Amino acid sequence: MFTWYWLADLCEREGIAFVLGHALYMKAIHGGKAKNDKIDTHKIAVLLRGGMLPMAYVYPPEMRATRDLLRRRCHLRRKRAEVLAHMQNTNSQYNLPEFGKKLAYKANREGVEDPFPDPSVRKTIAMDVSLIDHYDKLLGEVELYITRTAKGHDAQSFARLQSVPGIGQLVALVLLYELQDMTRFPRVQDFLSYGRLVKGAKASAGKRYGLSGKKIGNPHLKGACSAAAPRF
Repeated sequence: MFTWYWLADLCEREGIAFVLGHALYMKAIHGGKAKNDKIDTHKIAVLLRGGMLPMAYVYPPEMRATRDLLRRRCHLRRKRAEVLAHMQNTNSQYNLPEFGKKLAYKANREGVEDPFPDPSVRKTIAMDVSLIDHYDKLLGEVELYITRTAKGHDAQSFARLQSVPGIGQLVALVLLYELQDMTRFPRVQDFLSYGRLVKGAKASAGKRYGLSGKKIGNPHLKGACSAAAPRF
């Protein structure tokens, strides 16, 4: 269940042990011939007792809401990129010369709708420009808020992350909130696997039969590391 936040907090307040199973790893439980709540509960209990239950990290509530806000910022960035792509596609649709400048910058969007001859198309582009301006305002506000909140949560780690070549303020925010506690990774291999930086291999009798587990891990952490690596 994706709404586990309230249940984890309730168990913590009442002193009840809480274990969060990894959704993708636990898919095997659904493969049985018979399936009901009683059978599923028994399978989970047996796996937990034997130390074989694939567990996910229970993110603490202190930084959880800010992490979710940071992830929501990524959603806004994608929507902004979609609007920019629509403007480029509309320009190609009417076979007009390329804009010749990056529309991501506000100064380059001045009068961008003028080359279109049809008034309706100009109105469409004007709406896109207005949307981008609104997204820029929202993103600026949320990034400032998260930055100030991060300094209250862990100012030393936030500053230390930004001292690494290639890691700027936004990448540092993602690393800070997606990792939260580096000590939860006992080995470097565990961190690489969690961040989707390596792929799992299928092998038998010394022979490899391909890769697996591409979607298991933290996509936000992978994006941050992918952005920092070439700059480093």
